[in-house]
Amino acid sequence: MYDKSQLMRGTLEGCILQILSRETTYGYQIVTSLTEYGFEDIKEGTIYPLLVRLEKKNYISSTLRPSPLGPRRKYYSITDEGLTYLHGFINCWNQVQKSVNEILNMEESL
Repeated sequence: MYDKSQLMRGTLEGCILQILSRETTYGYQIVTSLTEYGFEDIKEGTIYPLLVRLEKKNYISSTLRPSPLGPRRKYYSITDEGLTYLHGFINCWNQVQKSVNEILNMEESL
């Protein structure tokens, strides 16, 4: 059986940046959004290392904000560099998706 996580791993950064381009939010909400869009197996332990990596690349920034239920939460926002990277990711993804779809949908010629 094919390991779906291998394929998904390469796309998560772009998906996280797209979510953050829409709103500033915290890690658990990012996981929830990804789950709602079909990343059922995504856990917080997968997302937080990606958020750290994106922050080190200066694609996102974070701030601590009060939480209504307990300790402060770290909220993430996309940066201008992150938006530039996201646009490049979307262009690349569209090209790859088109090519893969064409190959997977081609008819056998005998």
